[in-house]
Amino acid sequence: MFDANTYTQRRLQLKQQLGGDLILLLGNEEAGMNYQDNWYPFYQDSTFRYYFGLDLAGLTGIIDVDGDEVILFGPEQSLDDVVWTGALPSLASLAVQVGVHKVMPTEKVANYLAGAKNIHYLPPYRPEHQLKLQNWTGKTALEPSLSLIQAVVAQRTIKSDAEIQEIEKAVTYTARMHRSVMQFAREGMKEHEVASEALRYAEATGNLLSFPVICTTQGQILHNHYRGNTLRDGDMLLFDGGIQTAAGYAGDMTRTFPVGPTFTERQRELYQVVLETHEAAMAALKPGMLYKDVHLLACRKLTDGLKQVGLMRGDTEEAVQAGAHTMFFQCGLGHMMGMDVHDMENLGEQYVGYTPELRKSTEFGLKSLRLGRALEPGFVLTVEPGIYIIPELIDMRRNDKVAQQFINFEKLDTYRDFGGVRIEDDLLITETGSRILGEPLERALAEVEAIRQQAL
Repeated sequence: MFDANTYTQRRLQLKQQLGGDLILLLGNEEAGMNYQDNWYPFYQDSTFRYYFGLDLAGLTGIIDVDGDEVILFGPEQSLDDVVWTGALPSLASLAVQVGVHKVMPTEKVANYLAGAKNIHYLPPYRPEHQLKLQNWTGKTALEPSLSLIQAVVAQRTIKSDAEIQEIEKAVTYTARMHRSVMQFAREGMKEHEVASEALRYAEATGNLLSFPVICTTQGQILHNHYRGNTLRDGDMLLFDGGIQTAAGYAGDMTRTFPVGPTFTERQRELYQVVLETHEAAMAALKPGMLYKDVHLLACRKLTDGLKQVGLMRGDTEEAVQAGAHTMFFQCGLGHMMGMDVHDMENLGEQYVGYTPELRKSTEFGLKSLRLGRALEPGFVLTVEPGIYIIPELIDMRRNDKVAQQFINFEKLDTYRDFGGVRIEDDLLITETGSRILGEPLERALAEVEAIRQQAL
């Protein structure tokens, strides 16, 4: 948590952008996994936490712009609460920590809202948020506030110095977790055994995982959460994971490494293509540059590398324009990052990653690019190119005339069991370019192999 003045100033800035009416920000509730009191790990709504700082369930914040007051609503602690979960500081004392000096019980929210001409609220992404909004506003058809979405996005996309320090901490922890996993993995282990090392590291350092880790020898499956495969010599393990600090900021990195002491020759070739694409994309980052253009640059670089390996052919520019590269790179190059791993994605990718003048594409590959807009100093984002060889996609496109023009299917068929490679780092856009955040994590071929050889 930051100091009270930080949250006071954030709310003041938000009020100035809205100009009037009520702003209603909902915190999250505890959620039962299979019955009411068996909870999932609690994650606070990031926008509520950005403006009100508190990482506790059941809270609601109202910023009354016209009335010039801020109110924190929350439940009164009962005797049962004290018995089962322990005594907490009073709502009033918690509110003071974040610069709020008026508190009310949750059951008073509806009364407070009753006389409001206009209530600004964000799109509800949890069922309990939708139910609360319907009950409190009396409306079954909810109408999230576009002006509030735009104001929150404008404020949260530019990270303050204090936020950058916190993200640096999260990314450093993330890098150390990755290194620990790279040193831990052994032939014969199950993927879930390796994933357990990430959870152990997060718990040991007093942090959380920022999302369920991807730990797989089937790296061609982009969001693969199955962890039942056995690691074998000759496999690569793709590990995508991040740490969330106590202040609620996230890291998100990916490394792909051999189960044995070295990559195979085929793995080395494609890993190097991804690495060179990664370096070229990072070098292109600077204020004013469209991230969509960085993505397309990466697609061209990847295509050039795949042509050298013999998996693609033809004119690079024509191949990318035709989407032939999406046989190997089906997703976007990166995304915003902050208090959410995919920062503010619940507010809508069009509002966070694009502009009214730059619409999100509907084309295969480009439609998965979460960030396309011009970069600005203070943006924090990921760069994560990859090569993913999906046998089913090969079969689906084999008779496609465009694919036949640019893809060497005869050679590609010999790579059907290759899997996938991804390399991901977190970067800050500066006044003149960009810099990688956090403690450096090895990514060059020789560096990755050295870690594995020392571990084994």
